[in-house]
Amino acid sequence: MTGLLCSPLPVLLLLLWPWETQPQFAGPGCRAGPLDLVFVIDSSRSVRPFEFETMRQFLVGLLRSLDVGPNATRVGVIQYSSQVQSVFPLSAFSRREDMERAIRALVPLAQGTMTGLAIQYAMNVAFSVAEGARPPEARVPRVAVIVTDGRPQDRVAEVAAQARARGIEIYAVGVQRADVGSLRAMASPPLDEHVFLVDSFDLIQEFGLQFQGQLCGKDLCAEGEHGCQHQCVSARGTFHCTCNPGYQLAADNKSCSACTEGTHGCEHHCISSPGSYFCHCQASFVLQQGQKSCRTIDHCGFGNHSCQHECVSTFGGPQCRCREGHVLMPDGRSCQARDLCNGVDHGCEYQCVSEGLSYHCLCPEGRQLLADGKSCNRCREGHVDLVLLVDGSKSVRPQNFELVKRFVNQIVDFLDVSPEGTRVGLVQFSSRVRTEFPLGRYGTAAEVKQAVLAVEYMERGTMTGLALRHMVEHSFSEAQGARPRTLNVPRVGLVFTDGRSQDDISVWAARAKEEGIVMYAVGVGKAVEEELRKIASEPAELHVSYSPDFGTMTHLLENLKGSICPEEGISAGTELRSPCECESLVEFQGRTLGALESLTQKLVQLTARLEDLENQLAIQK
Repeated sequence: MTGLLCSPLPVLLLLLWPWETQPQFAGPGCRAGPLDLVFVIDSSRSVRPFEFETMRQFLVGLLRSLDVGPNATRVGVIQYSSQVQSVFPLSAFSRREDMERAIRALVPLAQGTMTGLAIQYAMNVAFSVAEGARPPEARVPRVAVIVTDGRPQDRVAEVAAQARARGIEIYAVGVQRADVGSLRAMASPPLDEHVFLVDSFDLIQEFGLQFQGQLCGKDLCAEGEHGCQHQCVSARGTFHCTCNPGYQLAADNKSCSACTEGTHGCEHHCISSPGSYFCHCQASFVLQQGQKSCRTIDHCGFGNHSCQHECVSTFGGPQCRCREGHVLMPDGRSCQARDLCNGVDHGCEYQCVSEGLSYHCLCPEGRQLLADGKSCNRCREGHVDLVLLVDGSKSVRPQNFELVKRFVNQIVDFLDVSPEGTRVGLVQFSSRVRTEFPLGRYGTAAEVKQAVLAVEYMERGTMTGLALRHMVEHSFSEAQGARPRTLNVPRVGLVFTDGRSQDDISVWAARAKEEGIVMYAVGVGKAVEEELRKIASEPAELHVSYSPDFGTMTHLLENLKGSICPEEGISAGTELRSPCECESLVEFQGRTLGALESLTQKLVQLTARLEDLENQLAIQK
């Protein structure tokens, strides 16, 4: 027979001739044990009517050779083409006659060949407990027999692997035009026992008896070598042991235990021994004096737990616990004072300092803590001309641009905006540059914030270099509202961007700093660190800020609040003086010496703190 690919193989289709002339299966029905058997029949348009009739007659003939019944072999049939149809589920019939009647009434679907869809249906529906399959703990074998005559129009390998992983044994039978690779992808191993291919439906009949023998297998219980102490239950190709009433199956799955429920008196486990039994406790428990009840083991009572603070005995052994205000270190034994600044919503505007069981807030140098103990006074000690360059390219996206505007207004909130104090201008850039409002237009924070909210999103490209040029040449001009250089009002530029510039930034970034503009760079998302550093003034650590996304960029405000405000500015109403005057030089020298003295004191405090930490570490070791 030229069509035989793998043998011996179980076969689904038996006979081409009418049933009255079919060769009958010899011998008694298959009684090797219970079985859940589902036939998956290809009824696509490529299966001709007389060929489909051959499949129908085969199923009827095979049913007559099986021991069909609720406690024996349950049979289900599904057919498929471009869709899947359940002919009858496993729970539908318990009598062979009813199954035959349903098979004889079967009408082919005559459409495509969606074999993968049929396997999916068999796995999720046909073999479900709701459809009549016995539960997995019953250990009843589940067998699917797929009959097809063509190449699947969908993928079968992945879904067939899932079905096999769920314990479904798959036989793949191909007729005539069936694709060999697809059959091998569907079938269970070993393939030479689960894959079969014939040239025509006429040749199916020769393998009916082979299929019956493969399907039923040997009755291993009948051979007498099973080793079961009480009872042996046979299943196709395997068996399992059970015990008589009042006994339990032992760990070897063969012998039976005399430890029956309610008679041994063991609190946890009963262990059988020849003619007797003894009690055993779960992990982390020991037997009491009566040898039946159990008590937990006090692991901490052994005195070897090494916990710095407290030891707690658990089922898994001793565990260390720290006192309130401390956290357990990675070694699982030592404790460290909790950093409340990281564990609570402290509300500090600038900086939170943890002190064991409490914390306090700090403000940047030059600003004072307000009465609420959390907020810092606003930037009122000096005048600033501040120009904000905001990226309006398409990568920002409209919803994030609204977050950017809110972020800008949060910066405005801590500035003393007035004609004599801080002046604010806003420039938006994308493929072009647009001045939204110059430095001299608005005299209050409320006006600036309202103007910011009214800014419309530009979209398009990212010409950061063009924006820097515009800022240097126009934004800080007196015509745009900047104060004359002779007044020595600090000029600050803040660039906000979320991506790489599409033009060169190095020339105008350097030019801005040459013009005395203090540059800050705020990057979000895909902003390029190298570009941010080129834009920003030195040191970059104080002038570059970054946030991974727009939703978390508000944390950058703390750094900007302490950076944009001058440490020593000129308060409103004070006469502006030249820095070259003698009095200015003397005042500058005094401030410098005072700052150095303050830094020296802080260094001494820091050194003492480091020594204290080293001593604590030495004690812990």
